[in-house]
Amino acid sequence: MIQEYINSGILEAYVLGSASPEEVDELLHMKAEYPEVSAALRELETDMERIARHMAVIPPHRTWEKIADHIDELMRQTNKPAQNIDSQGDKYKNFGRRDSGGPQYIEVEAESNHMKVHKVWKTIFIGVFILGKVFLACAIYFYLENRQAQQQLKDLKIELRQLKK
Repeated sequence: MIQEYINSGILEAYVLGSASPEEVDELLHMKAEYPEVSAALRELETDMERIARHMAVIPPHRTWEKIADHIDELMRQTNKPAQNIDSQGDKYKNFGRRDSGGPQYIEVEAESNHMKVHKVWKTIFIGVFILGKVFLACAIYFYLENRQAQQQLKDLKIELRQLKK
């Protein structure tokens, strides 16, 4: 029964954050009651963390410096008097003030949301693709030639047997 519960997928849903509140309550109860569930959950969390670490994307060079520079610029703009804030500063004029109400966020603009691939790799990929097609065509050609040669060999053996008789 416990193994069926572990294999049901509720642990994965819990770790990924997609479990309903009822499922979460049930899982926490099962975790407290059964050490097997607790061990399986710990193992799953460790595996997910390992996968996330393995698949992590390193940010582009100087990303952290760009963010820090942008924050410094925002802080400089908020320290200016209200009449001296330029048009870009208007959207940040309440940044850092406690009386603005609600949560405060810093907008970060990325350069691109596409992965950049060096042009050399594109050329290499195209070359490998074309070579793959050439090798496939050669393999098909030689397969058909071999099959035809085997058929001719078989016909010659039959003909040779008939001559010997």
